[in-house]
Formats: sequence, C-alpha cells, structure tokens
Amino acid sequence: MGTQKMTTQAAVQVQEAHVFQENEYVVYPVHGVGKIIAIEDRSFEGQTIKFVVIEIKEEKLVLRVPINNLSKLGIRPLFNPQTMAQIEDILRQRIRVRRMMWSRRAQEYESKINSGDPVAVAEVVRELYKRNDMDQSYSERQIYQQALSRLAREVGAIKGFDEAGAVQHLRGILDAA
Repeated sequence: MGTQKMTTQAAVQVQEAHVFQENEYVVYPVHGVGKIIAIEDRSFEGQTIKFVVIEIKEEKLVLRVPINNLSKLGIRPLFNPQTMAQIEDILRQRIRVRRMMWSRRAQEYESKINSGDPVAVAEVVRELYKRNDMDQSYSERQIYQQALSRLAREVGAIKGFDEAGAVQHLRGILDAA
C-alpha cells in the first residue's frame, strides 16, 4: 500500500479554466454536490499521485479522485449566475407533450440527471413536476425527487440555502409558471 501525505498547496489546477481549492463545492455528475475537503499526495510504488478528496454528505461518501481523472469524470465547479438564470427560464417554460413510452423517457431522464449538466436536470424537473403528487406514478415521483434534490443541492450551495430552502425556491418558480 502507499503512504499518504497532505500537500501544503491548497489548490490544484486541473485545466487552464479552473483551479480547484480546498473547501470549494464541486459537482460530481453521478453523485451530486460535494465539498473538496483536502488535496493530498499519495505514493504508490515510488510514484506520487495528487488526489482531490471530495465529501458528499447526502450520500455519506468520501471520494479520492486523482486530479488526472477530474475532467474525465465530469467533476466541475458549481454553475455560474448565467446558468442559474437559464435554469430559472427553463423551469418557467411550459412542458411539451411527449409521445414516448415511459421506459424510454425514464432512461432519458436518468441519463440527463447523471450527466451533471444542470440545464438538463432542470429540464427533467420541469417535465416531471406536478402540483399534485397523486398525478404521478411511483417511478415518476422517484425520478422527479432525484432530479429535484440534485438541482436543489447545487442551487442551495450557490444561494446559501439548505436543500429544503432550495427546493422551496425551485417549486416557487415552477408554481409561478
């Protein structure tokens, strides 16, 4: 096994576009919003590899991701204010009727949720939102809740809300549409 050593550097530049830092919130597409709790070096067979340690509280996970894999896995910083405006616009739009079998739509929705693209997740939330939960099947409610939770955690991290406050904010936008 390798040895672990914390780096003194509190930031890692993965791509020229962004430098990840300790205590920064990031999005891991498959798991949602997490917080970088450490940046560390680990030695394996005489080779030192730099890792970003991400804690995802909602899923009770602590992940160590080699910096070389961050972009491959789609790990990204939280979205910007322009994306927030785009998401709010999407939530205000009317849904289009889709004449596709539920199993196909469910696969498409799952794919959008796991893509890590907040705009795609907002589309799922908009399309599955019903003012009355009784109008949805169990699987529709499950996918809707997964998408809403994923979007709410990121919105909450940006706006300083807890998840419940972010859900209330998003539902307010959906209800006003």
